[in-house]
Amino acid sequence: MSVLAENIRYLRDQLKLSQQAVADHLSITRGRYAKYEDGASQPPIELLIKISRYYRISIDLMVTIDLKKYPLNDIVNLPDNRIVLPVVVDQSGNNSIEIIPQKASMGYLSGYTDPGYIESLQNISLPFLTNGKYRAFPVEGDSMPPFKDGAYIVGKYIEKTEDLKADKTYIFVTLNDGITYKRFKSRKENTIHVGADNPFYEPYDILLSDVLEIWEYACSISTQEFETENNTQNVKDMFLELRKDIKDLNKKFSEL
Repeated sequence: MSVLAENIRYLRDQLKLSQQAVADHLSITRGRYAKYEDGASQPPIELLIKISRYYRISIDLMVTIDLKKYPLNDIVNLPDNRIVLPVVVDQSGNNSIEIIPQKASMGYLSGYTDPGYIESLQNISLPFLTNGKYRAFPVEGDSMPPFKDGAYIVGKYIEKTEDLKADKTYIFVTLNDGITYKRFKSRKENTIHVGADNPFYEPYDILLSDVLEIWEYACSISTQEFETENNTQNVKDMFLELRKDIKDLNKKFSEL
């Protein structure tokens, strides 16, 4: 029996529905629906979409993942009917936190909705992080000191942009920038305004339509020591300030 057949039988049983009730909702005969549950035939795409919307489970999960492994109450339903895999715990009951690899972070854009990709990631557990879904993302660049390349930001998944809090930091997964760690400033009708902690980088807007996921800062994992305030740090600050001055001058000249 196919994964789809097993899943639609499981979903119907969980909701305590009869085959006739589901068939009536789909506007097909009970006999036809029964063949889909038995795996004797596969529903056409337009009917598969109806089934997906009826159960509020995305098609990719219905045809690839054994849903019996995941309690339905733990699956996060988003407004656009996309599904995030539920919270998974280890043998001690701690949340399992997937780690996005440093060298493969761009692959996350094509794999974040693929259950197979997410299940293939390495994971860790942090006992003090509970009541939510967490994921660890690599830090790149120098826009958010004191975090350096090689560090990881552990984020807690949030469903809606309305949950964003001013001056808090978040991992934004977007169509244009990929994975970016920034501080939330404000929200407009169609955009959110974010900025870096490094003053060299200017704040900018992100279209809400480009936002794929948002993860609120929960903790960080550093692989290097933080630099103390010494001569090296002073030289770095001077260099960054010089870069900013040059950028401002170039902007003024371009406006002349």
